[in-house]
Amino acid sequence: MNKVINFNIFEPNCPARSFFDKFADKWMLLIIYRLDSQSKHFNELKKSLDGISPKVLSQKLKILERDGFISRTIHENKVIRVEYAITALGAEFAQAALSFKIWAEENMQHVIRAQQQFDAVQSENESSIV
Repeated sequence: MNKVINFNIFEPNCPARSFFDKFADKWMLLIIYRLDSQSKHFNELKKSLDGISPKVLSQKLKILERDGFISRTIHENKVIRVEYAITALGAEFAQAALSFKIWAEENMQHVIRAQQQFDAVQSENESSIV
């Protein structure tokens, strides 16, 4: 019989808390978004994620695969090609994370404006102290 486990992200050793540590990473979310629409080979994925190194991409893909968010399939033809696809768990997460993407794209102008206002006040305060 499976026992239901209650997780509390406010507890330091909670596994759900480590999930936030992993997925607060920009590359993890971007990889999930890219794979949500269709599976991709490593180089296709790398080309679609401007700025990611092959080493970092490989590391992130291994984490996502281990956690069950993506699957990895090896195609052996003349050249061995590895294809990555999102799993049902990954697709469910992608839908939840999509709200963050939409929010960020719709509200960044407000965040930038708040940053500029804050910086202007800080600059005024620093110049009045001198």
